[in-house]
Amino acid sequence: MADDKVIHVTDADFETTVLGADLPVLVDFWASWCGPCRAIAPVVEELASEYDGKVIVAKMNVDESPATPGKYGIRAIPTLILFKDGQVVDQITGAVGKALIEAALTKVTS
Repeated sequence: MADDKVIHVTDADFETTVLGADLPVLVDFWASWCGPCRAIAPVVEELASEYDGKVIVAKMNVDESPATPGKYGIRAIPTLILFKDGQVVDQITGAVGKALIEAALTKVTS
């Protein structure tokens, strides 16, 4: 897996890394035991490369960092939340296709 463009965030660094970012941030809330999470991981990594320099792509393991998903009302994973200027601008739940995620990213980068 080429997830060198994807950063990993935790409850401890979420505020600084995500909410304080200069670029829009797509956060993939996932868990290692979640099949659909593993299914969309390659798409998320691909988009991280394609949008490098325009969007920060981050992953947060909900088992290791439960406070942040709770704060954002995440009840199902995978959930992707797109933040811009520290605010939620879009949320996608489930193993969706690349086009749907790309449409959300296009809205904040164009």
